[in-house]
Amino acid sequence: MAVTYQDIQHAIHALDLADEAICVHASLRSFGHVEGGAPTVVQAFADEQCTILAPSFSWNFAVPPPPHQRPTRNGWDYDAYPNPTAGLGRIFTPDTTEIDKEMGAIAATVVAWQGHIRGNHPLCSFTAIGPRARELVLEQAPLDMYAPLVALAQTDGFVLLVGVGLESMTLLHLAEKEAGRTMFRRWANDVQGNPIAVEAGSCSNGFGQFDLYLRPLMQSIMVGNSEWKLFPTRQTLQVAAEAIRANPTVTHCSNPSCDRCNDAVAGGPLLIEENRG
Repeated sequence: MAVTYQDIQHAIHALDLADEAICVHASLRSFGHVEGGAPTVVQAFADEQCTILAPSFSWNFAVPPPPHQRPTRNGWDYDAYPNPTAGLGRIFTPDTTEIDKEMGAIAATVVAWQGHIRGNHPLCSFTAIGPRARELVLEQAPLDMYAPLVALAQTDGFVLLVGVGLESMTLLHLAEKEAGRTMFRRWANDVQGNPIAVEAGSCSNGFGQFDLYLRPLMQSIMVGNSEWKLFPTRQTLQVAAEAIRANPTVTHCSNPSCDRCNDAVAGGPLLIEENRG
C-alpha cells in the first residue's frame, strides 16, 4: 500500500513537529512507495510550517590539495589515495542546485524547492526551506561546516532519521568537534578559482555504536515501511560529545586500519596555517 500525504502529515502530528526546525536525513526508498514521490514528503512538512534543514553535499566541486596545504593526521594518505579532479576549474556558489546523488531524492527536492536557502560550503553545504531557513544556514562557511547544526541546537530543533541509521546523522560529526577534535580538511575553489581548505567530516561507518547512548532520547514511528527516529538536537549533541570524551574509539568503524577513523580518534589534523578565504 502506498504512503500518502495524509500518512506523512499524521506522523508529523504524532511526533509534534509542526512549526519546528528539523534536520532531515532521509531515504525515500525506505517508505516502499510514496504517492507523488519526494515532493509529497517535503510538501507535508512545509504545509505544517516546519523548517527543513537537509544536507546537500556536492563533492564534485572537490580539487586536489595544494602542495603547501597538506596537514598531517588528516585522514588521507596523500601518496596512496587518488586526488579528486572533478572540481578542477569549477566554482561553487550557493545558487547552484547540484547535489550528490547519494544525498537522496528528498534532499534533492529541498535543494530544488522554491525559496530554498543554501549554505556557503562548496563540498558539504546544508540547504533549508521554511520560516527559519535563513537563520539556520546564514553562518555556514568553508571553515564552519557545522554552523547550521549549531543554529539548530540553539533553536531547540530536532534531527529526524527517515529510514536511515545513525551512520547518516551529521550531528555526530559536530559532536566530535564539540568533544575537542579538529575536523578534517579537504579542498575546493574559492570564488576567484583558487583552491582553499574547507572543513569536512570523518568516517561515520561506526556511528551505530552511539545507539546505546542516544536511544533514551529517541522517539520513533513507522510510516509505511520507513522507521522515523527523532532526536532533540541539543541533548543529543551533549550526550554524544560526552560519550566521545569518555571513549574516543566510540566513533571508530569496524576497519582497524581506517585512516579517517584512526586520525579522528587521535584528534584530527595538525594545522599550521590555512587560508580562510
